Amino acid sequence: MSGIYGLIAEFDNPTALVKAARAAREKGYRKLDAFSPFPIEGLNDALHLHKNKLPLIVLVGGIVGGLTGYLLQYYITVISFPINIGGRPLHSWPSYIIITFELTILFGALSAVLGMLGLCGLPMPYHPVFNAPRFALASRNRFFLCIESADPLFDLAATGDFLRALEPHEVSEVAH
Repeated sequence: MSGIYGLIAEFDNPTALVKAARAAREKGYRKLDAFSPFPIEGLNDALHLHKNKLPLIVLVGGIVGGLTGYLLQYYITVISFPINIGGRPLHSWPSYIIITFELTILFGALSAVLGMLGLCGLPMPYHPVFNAPRFALASRNRFFLCIESADPLFDLAATGDFLRALEPHEVSEVAH
């Protein structure tokens, strides 16, 4: 099925979309996605979208930033350019706290933005669901559930019959 991306069903309200997503997961479909004009409570649970790597990416970015700030200051004041000011030791860690904190926040924020863009696959100027005839309504007042052809249970006829049984407004094929 190289010419078809999947099947997409159009629903009139968010409750029907959540109900359809739950039914698809219970049926055994795993490669599915939902599209709506606004966030829907319960849709993430219905699609089982619980695992998220972004907090780990932000944590690693923050740790790298903190270490970068601290080690940069250590290198400069102890190794590269040691100056004894006011009799304090060369490795005076309390003076390093501000820059360490600032670089922790900076690297954490940058890793959050870049991680989010990377995990979401953005920028994505084109997606196959844009080929669906009425998909432009997904940003206005319609709700869509797409089952991809890459799903192990996907069969064009059986999946189409399953989606039609959920009583959508319309079911259509999505070309690659």
